[in-house]
Amino acid sequence: MTFENPVFTTYVIAATLMIIKFMGQGWITVARMMKVGGGFLNPEDAAAGLANPKPRPGQLDADDYVERSRRMHRNDVENILPFLFAGLLFVLTGPPLWVAQVLLFGFVATRLAHFWAYSTAKSHEVRATFFTIGSLIVIGMAVYTFITAAF
Repeated sequence: MTFENPVFTTYVIAATLMIIKFMGQGWITVARMMKVGGGFLNPEDAAAGLANPKPRPGQLDADDYVERSRRMHRNDVENILPFLFAGLLFVLTGPPLWVAQVLLFGFVATRLAHFWAYSTAKSHEVRATFFTIGSLIVIGMAVYTFITAAF
């Protein structure tokens, strides 16, 4: 597990990109809340303060622009976190570099495509296609790891 190992380096690059995407989605949600001045979750968020200088009724109401970003963030929790764990275990099996690159960078590509599809409100089928490919990559890495470890 050093940077002299190109499989490990591939994982680190892919994982880092996914961590940045994952954490960035939270900031996108905050930016959307500030842009619309609403979509807040907690009563104290609607109180007067530096982040909310002009409180108004309805700031705690759901706002689809904000909620879409929250849903994207939840989707990241369901997908990126398992990828980080499965990917690390996968790297420990010592897969061929080309396999690791296809799977790890393939996952990154599908998550970025999923982000595009979700943020631009593409059809469920488009979004589900990218989700499915990414999910199958994580499952494939987990199965590969299991088989390598068990046999």
